[in-house]
Amino acid sequence: MIHNEQIIKLISTLGKEFGDAGRVLKENRIGGGNDGSSLYNAAFRAYYENPWFIPEFVGISFISWSKAMTEEKISGWISRYNTGKEKPAKSKRVGIIMAGNIPMVGLHDLICVLASGNQAVIKASSTDQVLIRAVADYLISQEKGIADQIFFTDEPLRDIDAIIATGSNNSFRYFDYYFSKYQHIIRKNRNSIAVITDQDSPEDFEALGDDIFTYFGLGCRNVSKVYHPEKFDINLLINSFNKFSFIKDHHKYRNNYDYQKSVFLVNGISHLDNGFVLARESTSLISPVSVIHTEPYRSVDSLDLILREQQDSLQCVVAGGKAFKGAVPFGKSQMPELWDYADGIDTMEFLFSL
Repeated sequence: MIHNEQIIKLISTLGKEFGDAGRVLKENRIGGGNDGSSLYNAAFRAYYENPWFIPEFVGISFISWSKAMTEEKISGWISRYNTGKEKPAKSKRVGIIMAGNIPMVGLHDLICVLASGNQAVIKASSTDQVLIRAVADYLISQEKGIADQIFFTDEPLRDIDAIIATGSNNSFRYFDYYFSKYQHIIRKNRNSIAVITDQDSPEDFEALGDDIFTYFGLGCRNVSKVYHPEKFDINLLINSFNKFSFIKDHHKYRNNYDYQKSVFLVNGISHLDNGFVLARESTSLISPVSVIHTEPYRSVDSLDLILREQQDSLQCVVAGGKAFKGAVPFGKSQMPELWDYADGIDTMEFLFSL
């Protein structure tokens, strides 16, 4: 088991590598790697295996992680859990079932298991095998001792002490039944929403585009619904997203857009269309790829009550100002810190309690 100083240095080194690779990848929207870093090349291999993982979006993920993984942030984060809590003399084997909806969505769980001094037994998603394995290979190349804490398996998870599993609402029921005998964190679908007020600017709307379209809207931190004042013109919003117009050329996204547009037209569903995203009024939090749901509200107080009732279904709320406690600023939903835990469950606290 490596010491705190080693894990802090190791994670921060990975963060720097993410930053270097991400800055180049962010400018690439379709593909063909070169002799760059191992993570840079892995990004293109991931794209060939999963067309949703375009290099530009993988680059955004890398950059986001690099900003979270500075030595100062990692040290402060880990120190919160060291007071009166020593790492166990014998590490626990923690199974991690990773989702694959966006690039490296399971990385945070891996980092938490390593930082808590435990062993990660990883069952990677079939749609995100390349990147998470490349990260593990990089960590081992920088610190040989970490190899004793990282294991991959394609078999059903056995011989573990605890489990962290992320999946859909359907898989949640399976996970909850199958892994109930273990100490566990089991996550299911959540959605993120944005709140627009009369004080928000066109620059805020443009930034909101990052929250909606990054990773094609496939992540739980992607905004799938926008609440707005009753007399707000939705055209002002959807016409602010032009920097993401390139996604209409992605064949999988385009197929979703064309299908949803056909459904709306055939069924006479009222909607707005800017050429690459459809906006329709709906009370549902969940929207299909290429569709944004919108809903007017009468007052901030009445909306706050609605959001409280939906709390267990929300991953994050994106808003400007201070009207909503804990809200994420526009454009920042895909840039979580290490202490921004999925579903609000403190993963490190869980791991230290094993």
